[in-house]
Amino acid sequence: MQAPTIEKLSGSKVKLVFTVSPEEADPYVQEAVAEISLGKAIPGFRPGKAPYAEVAKAFGEMRIWEAALERIVRARYMHAILENDLDTVGSPEVQVDKLTPKQPIQFTVIAPIAPTVEKLADYKKERATFSPRAVEEADVEKALKELRMMQRKEVAKTEPATLEDIVIIDLDMTKDHVALEDGAARDYKIYLNEPHYIPGFTDQLVGMKTGDEKTFSLPFPTEHFQKHLAGQNVDFNVKAKNVLGLELPELNEDFAKSLGQKDIDQLKDVIRKNLTLEEEGRAAEKAEIELLEKLVDESSFSDAPELLVNDEIRKMMAELERTVEERHMKMDDYLASIKKTRDELRLEFVPQAIRRIRAATLVKSIAKIENITILDQEVDAEIDRILAGIRPDDTATRERVSSPEYREYVAIMMRNRKTLDLLHKHGIKGYPEHDHDEECHDENCTHDHE
Repeated sequence: MQAPTIEKLSGSKVKLVFTVSPEEADPYVQEAVAEISLGKAIPGFRPGKAPYAEVAKAFGEMRIWEAALERIVRARYMHAILENDLDTVGSPEVQVDKLTPKQPIQFTVIAPIAPTVEKLADYKKERATFSPRAVEEADVEKALKELRMMQRKEVAKTEPATLEDIVIIDLDMTKDHVALEDGAARDYKIYLNEPHYIPGFTDQLVGMKTGDEKTFSLPFPTEHFQKHLAGQNVDFNVKAKNVLGLELPELNEDFAKSLGQKDIDQLKDVIRKNLTLEEEGRAAEKAEIELLEKLVDESSFSDAPELLVNDEIRKMMAELERTVEERHMKMDDYLASIKKTRDELRLEFVPQAIRRIRAATLVKSIAKIENITILDQEVDAEIDRILAGIRPDDTATRERVSSPEYREYVAIMMRNRKTLDLLHKHGIKGYPEHDHDEECHDENCTHDHE
């Protein structure tokens, strides 16, 4: 088998030129003959059993060799990237240079290649410190109040509304006596102790009683996404349909038992432990980000192909859209509020996308150096754990999780996690030892671009 010529191109691409003799092509040609004759029967021959000459007579020799070419390209390309340890990504470009029946075939493949670490910083050197914030008694008391709020009762009251109450209103907004588009709301529930997007709005509702009506003017925020209203005075007509007081459960043994604890002291201990874990999680994430940022800055990399950069930007845009939706906003409104288009935002994301790709490349390189691997039985156990949390009747999700592609994805995530554990051990001062019973399978947790 003649080896291809290999040439590194600018733009993080590799060019492979293949020459395949007729003798090397013959097995693939015979497969093509069988497939063509199987798809359309030839008189006198069973499906798939017609010889080359008869299939060529019926369909033409070029049809056979074109069908064989797809198999040849796939086989020779895969062999070449494995033989030469080429880390290609995405779909390659294929150019057929010579294709004549029974003559040597020549074709060229140009493929993007993943970036590599050209100079790796000493990853066993400390660069960050694990320093979680200590949980204070005020934090525990705040969490207790939030737990009580979750079990609150909303009770109608006749007294004027206070900052501790809820007011249900009908609202109409006008400017210059013209109703605003989407400026009317019915049965609008306002928690008076929570900030409103119109500063001063909740202050106007304090003191209202059920049945009261009130008209007042307030300026919209200067950064409001509706530019024709930003900073402008708007008239509000409000009718209080109901004032609700909040009755919280007493902080006693019954309350503790309702949450599965023996008494308030035990409940506080559980809260304190949970808050401590949360603070440790935030501190660990902060230290990990700091460590990776410094390692990326102190290492050098080959260029990332445009394909990977665009893919990372797509992920970043998707992450942003999810965040915007979680804040009950529309993406178009958010873009208007920051005065940017999607294309402008994508352009701004380029430097961060490149840094994220470099961080993933660095983790992947260290995993290879340290020979960090994931055994099949480890992946099996993790897939089983994931499946155990999926409803039996959710067949689509269960099939996706059981697919070879998802299995490979889980293996990469587990390998990355092990690699990061190694980096934590050496690079973060005071980092605690943890068992990772819960693996991260969010694609944004630890990026990989294989």
